[in-house]
Amino acid sequence: MKGERIVVAMSGGVDSSTAAALLLDAGQEVVGVTLKLTDATGTSASIGGRCCGPRDIDDARATAAMLGFPHYVLDETAAFTRAVIDDFVAEHAAGRTPNPCVRCNEKLKFGPLLRFARAVGARRLATGHYARLVPGKDGAVPSLCRARDGEKDQSYFLFGVPPALFADVAFPLGERTKDEVRAIARRFGLPNAEKPDSQQICFIPDGDHKAFVEARGGAGRPGEIVDEHGTALGDHTGTHRFTVGQRRGVPVDDGHRRFVLRIEPSTGRVVVGPREALRTNVLQVSDVRWTSGRVPAAWPLRCGVQIRHHAAAAPAWVAAPDGSGCAVDLDTPLAGVAPGQAAVFYDGDQVVGGGWISASG
Repeated sequence: MKGERIVVAMSGGVDSSTAAALLLDAGQEVVGVTLKLTDATGTSASIGGRCCGPRDIDDARATAAMLGFPHYVLDETAAFTRAVIDDFVAEHAAGRTPNPCVRCNEKLKFGPLLRFARAVGARRLATGHYARLVPGKDGAVPSLCRARDGEKDQSYFLFGVPPALFADVAFPLGERTKDEVRAIARRFGLPNAEKPDSQQICFIPDGDHKAFVEARGGAGRPGEIVDEHGTALGDHTGTHRFTVGQRRGVPVDDGHRRFVLRIEPSTGRVVVGPREALRTNVLQVSDVRWTSGRVPAAWPLRCGVQIRHHAAAAPAWVAAPDGSGCAVDLDTPLAGVAPGQAAVFYDGDQVVGGGWISASG
């Protein structure tokens, strides 16, 4: 829609900057906005390379200035702490494996950004996510689908966004590859065209999530490391230091590797065993939501279930939801299924729904 005012969420990275440049080049009236989510003053994040740090706000502002459109910063640090950081700490303390990026999209990013868009007279919000939105029929909400670039696809992180919001959202990069985006950024002469992608959790720029959790009172109970038969193998200083599937820090068995099979936060026990014992073909998914906004009519549901960002979707049957969520029966066992991870249901490239793994086995 040429001439339409549109707000672009700008992280300071090349993706959102390129999305803004493409929309501006198409004749739209772009307004840039960056969410300030953490106070990174005095940390490595303040000197570059990390999403949401002061340097990233400067990079977003520089891109907007170069392209000639206004740029604003919304301070959402308090809301981010409540919705994402506190949840991250509590999940680790409870022996689960959280995904803060999913929680951030679900609970924080899109709501404030869309409210800002409406406040400045814009109809839509655009982001630099690699995902696609396919228009719904007869007034139905758009369908959330994978991006064309499977390596960069971020639909997994977006399943929790309230589906009604997608009616006013655009993903300009959904049909492009990362290499194409870099080339476009160079063509426009964007100042962050060569900026590397952030690899760490944005609020833990040094990557030490254990120390981060401990500093915020989320340390799990210390206790024993035991094998699958209950034989004590050693002690540990806190369950928050482990996740299902972990090998580092686990005693070996006559030269054979052991992996974390189960975490018992109430007793402090960490149960370890051989890799084959990690495999399971049954999991329970709670807090389930559906991207159509409605519970599917036909059960059981045949779909692909993805339990990590870069994992392939595994063929499975999903049972009708009951009071505790949905039971998932995988065709082939998966290893390293950890409570707290997001399980996202796909029909081909389309996201059908998803929830949070509460149990497996």
